[in-house]
Amino acid sequence: MKFYQRFSYYLVGLIMGCFFVAMVWSGKDTRCNYFPNARVLNDLRNKPFEFSKHASQQLAEKWVDTTDIKNTLTYGDVDFDQSNIPFEKGKLYVIEGKTKKEVLITLQVINYPEKAVLKSITRN
Repeated sequence: MKFYQRFSYYLVGLIMGCFFVAMVWSGKDTRCNYFPNARVLNDLRNKPFEFSKHASQQLAEKWVDTTDIKNTLTYGDVDFDQSNIPFEKGKLYVIEGKTKKEVLITLQVINYPEKAVLKSITRN
């Protein structure tokens, strides 16, 4: 069998394989969260999110807003040394991130089975 024949068989198989893979992955809301940091942040983002009284007071101070909170829950880093601690029938997570003005912030979020509650925001 000549090279161009083998190459054409390869291309036909490759195209069919890409077609089937595209069919399997399209239309699904799949995420590939392999690392613990991504899993925790994804879990917190997908739950109903509430603010404690203390966090609401800090948001009223205008140095941080809800966009900064959302960005931290998307791109932040979970400090696992201080996190995953049982707290009020949930688990406490400490997440470090930045505001739009490049101010370092630390969020304390309580992860309950049915919701996530922002406990406090601290400026670093």
